[in-house]
Amino acid sequence: MEIKGAGGTSGGFGRFFMGLTMMVGGGYLFLDAIKVVNQFGFHRTIYSLGSFNLTGGMVLIPLIFGIGIIFYNSKQPLGWILSASSLIMLLFGIISNINFHLRRMSAFELIMIFILLFGGIGLFLSSLRTIEKKYD
Repeated sequence: MEIKGAGGTSGGFGRFFMGLTMMVGGGYLFLDAIKVVNQFGFHRTIYSLGSFNLTGGMVLIPLIFGIGIIFYNSKQPLGWILSASSLIMLLFGIISNINFHLRRMSAFELIMIFILLFGGIGLFLSSLRTIEKKYD
């Protein structure tokens, strides 16, 4: 029985694990360099409907009524519709107000992160293809 390499090919385990290690390390360093800032607040506009601005606090009003209707009569679909639509609007409002920023870093740090990340992806993918052995 012949021993196969990564992915059942003759690509090699060394390239596979080296690429995987580089890819995971570069991905970690890249994600670690991202700063996430959320600007959501109950007074901030999350939806704009023409000249009418809908704030996060306004979205809570139908949620409060929906919860009250659910506790009064859980078979009433209006309560479930109000509650579900308010929660969905809050979720989308929070997600749409998220900003991503890269932290301050030197060009050397950024280049090293890219070398690790994309070099690791290249090594990882090259380990999955068959390498032809040439005999002299």
